[in-house]
Amino acid sequence: MKINLGIFLIIITVIVALLSPRVLAEQCDPNCNSTDECQKKIDECNKLLNISSSATKPHEQKASELENSIDSINKNLSNIAALIEKSKKLISLQEEKLSGQQRKFEEKVRDLYIKNYADSAVSFLPFLFTPGGDADSLRNLTYRQNEINRDKQEITSLVLQIVDLNNSRDKYESNKNNLEVTKKNLEITLAPIKRLVDEAKKYQSQLAQTSAGLSARQQEIINSRSGSFTVDIGDIELADDYNASIKGFKESAPGGYFAVFSFGAFTHRKGMSQYGARGRAQSGQNYKTILKAYYGKEPVNKDTGGDIKVDGVGNINFEDKYLMGIAEMPSSWHPEALKAQAIAARTYAYRYKTQGLSICTSEACQVYNSGKANNPPDAWKQAVQSTRGEILEDVVTYYASTHGGYASPVGWDTTNGSGGSNFIDNAYDKIGGSPWLYKAWYTKEYSVNSDKCGRANPWLSPEEMADIVNAAIALKTGGIDTSRITPVTTSCWGGNPYSMNELKNLVAGNGGLSSANSVSVSQGNGNTNNVTINGVTLSGTEFKKAFNLRAPGRLSIPQSSFAFFNVEKK
Repeated sequence: MKINLGIFLIIITVIVALLSPRVLAEQCDPNCNSTDECQKKIDECNKLLNISSSATKPHEQKASELENSIDSINKNLSNIAALIEKSKKLISLQEEKLSGQQRKFEEKVRDLYIKNYADSAVSFLPFLFTPGGDADSLRNLTYRQNEINRDKQEITSLVLQIVDLNNSRDKYESNKNNLEVTKKNLEITLAPIKRLVDEAKKYQSQLAQTSAGLSARQQEIINSRSGSFTVDIGDIELADDYNASIKGFKESAPGGYFAVFSFGAFTHRKGMSQYGARGRAQSGQNYKTILKAYYGKEPVNKDTGGDIKVDGVGNINFEDKYLMGIAEMPSSWHPEALKAQAIAARTYAYRYKTQGLSICTSEACQVYNSGKANNPPDAWKQAVQSTRGEILEDVVTYYASTHGGYASPVGWDTTNGSGGSNFIDNAYDKIGGSPWLYKAWYTKEYSVNSDKCGRANPWLSPEEMADIVNAAIALKTGGIDTSRITPVTTSCWGGNPYSMNELKNLVAGNGGLSSANSVSVSQGNGNTNNVTINGVTLSGTEFKKAFNLRAPGRLSIPQSSFAFFNVEKK
């Protein structure tokens, strides 16, 4: 059934008016005073958002089809314009050639006429009375006539070519005019549809913002009751990978995208933070104060003479060889941090020494480098020698690069000893310059250059974030094959994962999402309490489990027995 263009435009105009944000915005109240009231209004906003998105999709598809048709016409017009220009040049060249050929023809005809006229007066009588006539003159005349005939044929051919070229050019011009008319009609049809889609998108954006505000208000109410807080990261730029930093995310990620940032990295969060020790030293603390903060004890003196058994190396002197080769902290760091590291490393290895056990040389124990042992940097050598024999009693001196602002048993590893929304600014890890304090992880290992499974960044689209929420819902409710809740990027993980649509449909009756557009996160004492996305609330542990199972590529929250992270939305 065909519809009149004028009627179609009227219908579209009416739809645009009905879907205008000015008309619909009031249906989603941004104010609430209790968690239940907030949740009810979040549900209303999300319902309206889903209705609007579903209603807009056919118009978006139609607009896309029309834009593709217009693009195709523009390409054809460009090609036709090139053909017309080419035809004009060929016609000009052929006309120029024809003009030259005509001049030559006319000159030959004139020369032949003059020659024949001059010759006729002299040779006419001899031609009549000489036996056989003037054969040379006859041959010459015949040759000239043949040459003129050939010129006539060439001129005729050129004329016909020019006629054909003119016909082609006229045909191109006609096609061009027809395409321009078609393009104009398509643009007339597209304009109101584009307006409809743009107005609907504005409305949907307003709904999403209102929903996000309600979620934040809901989280604020929860936080006020539980003593938890929402992190305000501010302008922190620390990270060894621009795309994995909050700076890179804020500057370069598409609008509406998400990123999951871990507080700390591959850490057990036990004992000393090495970057934290550096930050404390830079803040004026000596090595004894640093050790007391992280281990609860100050060092004592012991007899540490003799050898230690080292895997792959054999028995070597404990103080003068083994400790000199510990490669766990850059020797350029503050001397007090180096002393704290020397005592932590000595204490950790002292147990192996006294028990006669062989200690490994990798991060599974602590890193030993024979090259460094043979030629230790002066600063590290001085740190070991100045603390010779000092250990911590009855403590396993675990340590890691970065704890993320919270450690055991120290608690909040901050200048004021407390958490709160701006704890990052006060964290000793930040003062020490840790690149892993607040980072989104998408590499196979801690190295920036390790495998990324084809991803250029750790940012998640609204659909990808919704998919992770759906995975968490599926893990909570059960009833499906959870072994298929694996990354959809089978190129590096293999398996037979659910597609995003399959997983969405499986949890549709339990609050599953098609797209995520709001998030709020509640933090506690060194742990993430809960994450709320589009009104779906998950504990920090539930979200972390789903994220580490389902997130695409190698995205992960690289923490062991705890979940301390944040979810950012641009």
